[in-house]
Amino acid sequence: MPIAARIWDMKYRLKEADGTPIDQTAADSWRRVARALAVADSGDPGREAEFFAALEGFRFLPAGRILAGAGTDRSVTLFNCFVMGTIPDSMAGIFQALKEAALTLQQGGGIGYDFSTIRPKGALVASVAADASGPLSFMDVWDSMCRTIMSAGSRRGAMMACLRCDHPDILDFITAKQDAARLRMFNLSVLVTDEFMAAVRADAAWDLVFDGKIYRSLPARALWDRIMRATYDYAEPGVIFIDRINRMNNLAYAETISATNPCGEQPLPPYGACLLGSVNLAALVVDAFTPTARIEAAELSGLVATAVRMMDNVVDISRFPLPEQEAEARAKRRIGLGVTGLADALLMCGLRYGSDAAVAQTDAWLGALSRAAYRASVDLAKERGPFPLFDTDGFLASATLATMDADIRDSIRAHGIRNALVTSIAPTGTISLYAGNVSSGIEPVFAWSYRRKVLEKDGSRREEEVQDYAVMRWREMQGDAPLPAHFVTAQDLEPLDHLRMQAAAQRHIDSSISKTINCPADIPFEAFRDVYLAAWDMGCKGCTTYRPNAVTGAVLSVTPEPEAGDSPLPRPTTLSGETYKIRWPGSEHALYITVNDIVSGGRRRPFEVFINSKNMEHFAWTVALTRMISAVFRRGGDVSFVVEELKAVFDPRGGAWIGGRYIPSILAAIGGVIERHLIAIGFIAGEGMGLKSDPGGALAAAVDDPVSAEENGEPGTEQDVSQAAPQAAPQAACPSCGSYELRMAEGCLTCASCGFSQCS
Repeated sequence: MPIAARIWDMKYRLKEADGTPIDQTAADSWRRVARALAVADSGDPGREAEFFAALEGFRFLPAGRILAGAGTDRSVTLFNCFVMGTIPDSMAGIFQALKEAALTLQQGGGIGYDFSTIRPKGALVASVAADASGPLSFMDVWDSMCRTIMSAGSRRGAMMACLRCDHPDILDFITAKQDAARLRMFNLSVLVTDEFMAAVRADAAWDLVFDGKIYRSLPARALWDRIMRATYDYAEPGVIFIDRINRMNNLAYAETISATNPCGEQPLPPYGACLLGSVNLAALVVDAFTPTARIEAAELSGLVATAVRMMDNVVDISRFPLPEQEAEARAKRRIGLGVTGLADALLMCGLRYGSDAAVAQTDAWLGALSRAAYRASVDLAKERGPFPLFDTDGFLASATLATMDADIRDSIRAHGIRNALVTSIAPTGTISLYAGNVSSGIEPVFAWSYRRKVLEKDGSRREEEVQDYAVMRWREMQGDAPLPAHFVTAQDLEPLDHLRMQAAAQRHIDSSISKTINCPADIPFEAFRDVYLAAWDMGCKGCTTYRPNAVTGAVLSVTPEPEAGDSPLPRPTTLSGETYKIRWPGSEHALYITVNDIVSGGRRRPFEVFINSKNMEHFAWTVALTRMISAVFRRGGDVSFVVEELKAVFDPRGGAWIGGRYIPSILAAIGGVIERHLIAIGFIAGEGMGLKSDPGGALAAAVDDPVSAEENGEPGTEQDVSQAAPQAAPQAACPSCGSYELRMAEGCLTCASCGFSQCS
């Protein structure tokens, strides 16, 4: 599959610093990883061959950091996710924690934090006789730091911020991301306790408390509804059932958990670290699309045993950003073995995702995986010894182990276990694409096919069609025969279908699951709220939903942008638009940019641009630019690339600092104005997804509000752009490639077109 080869080349292929390939084939990459992990087995050639066989054919998929980093001698961590140390409630402690976060993000680790330890806004700081600014103000500092790390050239930072449901600032936390420009580097989750859920059920009062002091009391059900309403309207915050997580934790005797990694599949203690890997269920199905389709139990258990050994070896060979993380990882030897390709495997076995039969099969497959993983970890303990903090009675007392098979419990009692926690289901977007576009994690298939933009070495772009793995297998066997009725996509499912699958998997996962419950835009609020109550009742450890909304956009859209026409659209006699004024440092006269719009196909879109100035020095190039941009706009299609091209222009004489940010040229400023207009009319998405726009930021600071036609002498209205945007949720554009192929899956925003991921 061409796209798999491209993903390998871009992300996992080992190259020299100048780009010269070292790995010549994907098999070379598998061999490099197998050899590196076999070092922990004293370089046993037999182990290397065993590990290679597990990787070959994409049967076992270590997380991307392992695929890219193992065997390279680079100073990178092979661990995926971290929860940072407890934040002290002091200025020195807070900024030491910020430094540790920066060092971890720099090496590519996603991080989670519990900000509940910081005193609420307005609380007395006795040492300086002042009022505290509260946890949200420090979250803003973290957010800014993460943006800085990202802009310095590192991969995109991913962070999770948690706050307890009884913290006095919880109401502000719930609504923080309703500001479309705030905390874009964070996912937010409320830590929900058993006591709070009981109070919600009983419609009892709920106290907001810090350090023993009650700051406020309100009805628990009212607070619950505030959380639900924010999530309904803005897709955040998520909910983490923190007491259930601690009660079910194998290490409850040795640690207390108060946060998760960015996508929620790894609840971790302070400085906790975990590495991830996935068994590709779709690659294990035999006799696909026949009555005897199945996954052989012996093959699954054998592959799981090899995967557990490989991941345990990673603990020994990985580097860590902080010594505290290394100590924590090696004392407990957490691993997170999960699955990907579940939906495709179900399709190949004739099962509809979310049906009773699919739930039962998921329960059977995940149960088999869990049992095989625990047996493999016990076997490693016999060979290498249990993890250093193993305590027999404490470990076996956890609620998770209470449901484990008696023979496994007996083996643990006799020999211990090598890994404190063994299973997790993480986001697998990129590695699933690398494996032939199998369905991600335990998510349903999003679409049977889509167009993916590919950047060529010469800078040009082309498109190629990417098909779902199960659909490709079906076409190979059945040609153009219609897809069977059990083939369903995310758009065909009810929220309860998603939730039943998550609950079936969670019964066998000792950590947690990254899963998004996608909800239609028109779901009633009462039904939406019931999804979270059902998640609680079904035994889930958390719940993340996504409903298209005006801030984050409609990521569940598969409607392609219309293609550009062969001839220009006809110009109506009268058009309306907006006129903007740019003040550029060093220029005596302002520039006036008018953007006029047309309604085409029920959608408002740009049609033409005029650029005017009293400064005749600008006359020639502004006329040329006016004509070129207008010609592009009049041909229709997705014209948002105009914005990106203009914003990428750098003036060799230097740009200007405006609103605290550097604008590289006056052309880039014009691009920012056009972008602002396209956002206002709903043609492209804005900062709500951390995307292309900069509303209210540096570019906006260079631009006055729309001016009247009389002031400029060109067509325009005095209408405020902020009122011109339609109320319907806009489709969101990718911040990396600009395509409209964003989708929410596994608690993570990802782009099907270029591979951008919010969580990596």
